[in-house]
Amino acid sequence: MRVAIVSIIILGALFFLCIWLMSRYGLMHVETPEKKAGRLGENFATGIIREILQADDVLLTNIPVSFGDQQSELDNVIINSCGIFIIEVKNLAGTLIGSEDESKWIQTGSSGMGSFSQKIIKNPISQVKRQVGILESIMKEHGIEVPVKGYVFFVERNCPVKSRFVLETQMDIDSAIHRNGSVISEEERAKEILQNKAKAKAKPQDIVSVLKQATK
Repeated sequence: MRVAIVSIIILGALFFLCIWLMSRYGLMHVETPEKKAGRLGENFATGIIREILQADDVLLTNIPVSFGDQQSELDNVIINSCGIFIIEVKNLAGTLIGSEDESKWIQTGSSGMGSFSQKIIKNPISQVKRQVGILESIMKEHGIEVPVKGYVFFVERNCPVKSRFVLETQMDIDSAIHRNGSVISEEERAKEILQNKAKAKAKPQDIVSVLKQATK
């Protein structure tokens, strides 16, 4: 009997030791519901972006960037002859409360069993504006003059404000990255592309190279 008890204690100790070692050295990955929702939302958004890419579009995903003491990770970056476009993805359930200028928003929801939850989140619009600033600084540092624009794609289409920085459908994304956010004729678009090319001091592949260097 004593031998059995000792064996159980030893096995238990070994089990907890293995758990601790896996956690200590990053071998055990526990994904929170929030991170899972974010990952699924990013995969969904990237998928619908790929469906509307045109011949001269370059798509980069999950790009860590930094300038000075500012750091961020860009969910999706599209580079084409119209400029550089950041699309930050938010897969936030429930009701969102906040204005475009507030630094914090409120996210409310229900578990479906009568319980009510409420938490404070960062304003996604402010987040993408900050990302645009970082990317503009990086481009300028490398002598690249090209338009940089940023948008937030709300998977649940539940943004509490109407803003030019907000996208909710695949059509919105297409308009933002190919028509500069407005409906124009093919002739006008061709003229705009030529104007942007004249302004830019680098080709799309040069921009890609700069971004890849920034992630090292």
